[in-house]
Amino acid sequence: MSYFITGTDTNIGKTLVSSWLCLQTGYDYFKPIQSGAIESRDSLDVQRLSGTFCHAECYSLKASLSPHHAAQLEGITLDLQQITLPPPSKLIVEGAGGVFVPINDQFVMLDLMVKFNLPLIIVARTTLGTINHTLLTIQAIRQRELEIAGIILSGEPNPGNAKTIEHFGNVPVLATLPHLRRIDKQTLLDLPLPPRLKELF
Repeated sequence: MSYFITGTDTNIGKTLVSSWLCLQTGYDYFKPIQSGAIESRDSLDVQRLSGTFCHAECYSLKASLSPHHAAQLEGITLDLQQITLPPPSKLIVEGAGGVFVPINDQFVMLDLMVKFNLPLIIVARTTLGTINHTLLTIQAIRQRELEIAGIILSGEPNPGNAKTIEHFGNVPVLATLPHLRRIDKQTLLDLPLPPRLKELF
């Protein structure tokens, strides 16, 4: 079973969560659309932190902007039909930003999720504002009738927010990945998957 990692915002911790999951499970990694490739590529970070095999992006865009803006700067239009999953059946697929990040003038990231039709893991902050952002993300995904495997919270543990998200979102909080003072392979290796998350794999 493969999983699609999305978030409630950009820079929410999706790549770190993806690295952690790949390291702990041995899954391959795939980021269909990469923007900001001049500064960094998420696949390189995941490879460094997990040692897993990272499949080439369908689109790698230079500017650190939303995919449709970055593509416009390069004079191209991202074609949803050209974005396809690689063969392995065990993939961690990381989206760009949140569910409504535009891919082009017609489609947003949620449309790519519908195309792939994989169970979704939502990465959300633990801090103030996360309840609203997370519940809106859940609502948008369910309107498209996609399966939500659960939530991974990123940041200092906040049991109150986790409990509220579970209650109103009717979805399990699978784990909280705490703030890490040092981010390297050994640190992620020392954080085993909690039972709820491990059951998915």
